[in-house]
Amino acid sequence: MMIRQMQLHESGLIRQIDRSEQIGKIYKMNQGMLETAPAGHECPTWDERETQELIERFEYELKSGGVAFGAFDGETLVGFGVLGHKFRGENQDQLQVDLMYVSRSHRRQGIGTKIIQELGREAKERGASYLYISSTETESAVQFYMASGGKITDHVDEELFRLEPEDIHMLKKL
Repeated sequence: MMIRQMQLHESGLIRQIDRSEQIGKIYKMNQGMLETAPAGHECPTWDERETQELIERFEYELKSGGVAFGAFDGETLVGFGVLGHKFRGENQDQLQVDLMYVSRSHRRQGIGTKIIQELGREAKERGASYLYISSTETESAVQFYMASGGKITDHVDEELFRLEPEDIHMLKKL
């Protein structure tokens, strides 16, 4: 397994990611408190429209100054994360984990941890004090980010909240 910085022309490799998963629980925020709710469904991998949206988001961030790291098993992309280009927060000291996925067959092998470490290292080098995480509400995603040091934030980024109001917003101190 090799983790390395990805280039703009590699955006199409996102098609190799199998984001499917069985979702047993989801999280919701209720008056500042994290609550669980049963979900019990299979989430399929992306369709072509969703894949194209992710590719465009990946390309936008890289063209704007963001950076991506990919995990490769041989020539196959099995995980990736994108660090957004835009500083956020009251003190402009937060950079967003914009996209982060690991293929189903490669989860629970430390790949996500290595990618989040690379994103954190890069964010710190760029002068950030925190990673801003707008996590999907699935139990697996929220638990991963919390195990990686993410903590629920009281200072939700309004722009990101408008884009994905069901997300769980966290900060990870660098």
